[in-house]
Amino acid sequence: MDMRKVVVGAVQMKCVKDREKNIANADKLVREAAKKGAQIILLPELFENLYFCQEKRYDYYDLAESLEENAAVNHFKALAKELDVVLPISFYEKDKNVLYNTVAVIDADGSVLGIYRKTHIPDDHFYQEKFYFTPGNTGFRAWKTKYGTIGVGICWDQWFPECARAMALKGAEILFYPTAIGSEPILECDSMPHWRRCMQGHAGSNLIPVVAANRIGEEVVHPCEENNMQSSSLIFYGSSFMTDGTGEICVQASRDQEEVLVAEYDLDSLEEDRLSWGIFRDRREECYKVLAGGER
Repeated sequence: MDMRKVVVGAVQMKCVKDREKNIANADKLVREAAKKGAQIILLPELFENLYFCQEKRYDYYDLAESLEENAAVNHFKALAKELDVVLPISFYEKDKNVLYNTVAVIDADGSVLGIYRKTHIPDDHFYQEKFYFTPGNTGFRAWKTKYGTIGVGICWDQWFPECARAMALKGAEILFYPTAIGSEPILECDSMPHWRRCMQGHAGSNLIPVVAANRIGEEVVHPCEENNMQSSSLIFYGSSFMTDGTGEICVQASRDQEEVLVAEYDLDSLEEDRLSWGIFRDRREECYKVLAGGER
């Protein structure tokens, strides 16, 4: 029997203030991944701009656009069709009077299969996302693309095992996490190894590969009246990676270089592993009511 094999790519990139340059750079790196055989390619979170959530400015609300209007979504719809690849595209979404942190899942024919809106919204020093985003209302989803069924969480979602398990229960065969994470400005720690281990655990617990794509570089906020003359900086630590179905890291990127990662997965073999290990067979949903607040 022919096994269903898919080649997956992850793009690690630096973002600048010029939106058109970011889209052009992302285009170049996606093409590089496709040349390496990648059929599903992940870009980082909110790659169209600098990580604007580092500061609070009302004028940054203007960066949000509808799914139909967003420049990155429209650009990569055309590129997906040209290259015959699947592209989950992160963007700042405006839905009438509400703003979301959203991913549009673009299939290999250039059509948008649907959107996922970030469920867990962080609020920390210089990761001030609650100022910009309403918590998502789509629920966790899985999409049947040309090359397999995928689930997509967004950055802070990757710290929550419930998110990964929900996508697995919906049939996801690979989990994707577009990311923007770096230095911890108040806590004196390097969160990178912890960040990776959380997602490696999701892979191992669900027997589903995980793909994470992060940005790199220092992004500096200069004092301005709109941000009450505050200054700050974040150093995004890259370290993008892809795991196998047990959580072992297959390929990984550096902390400070733009890179394209590629790995091949055998989806039928992974499905056999999920069945033979019995993890989903032996789940006891009736015992998990505490997770939904129905039991204390």
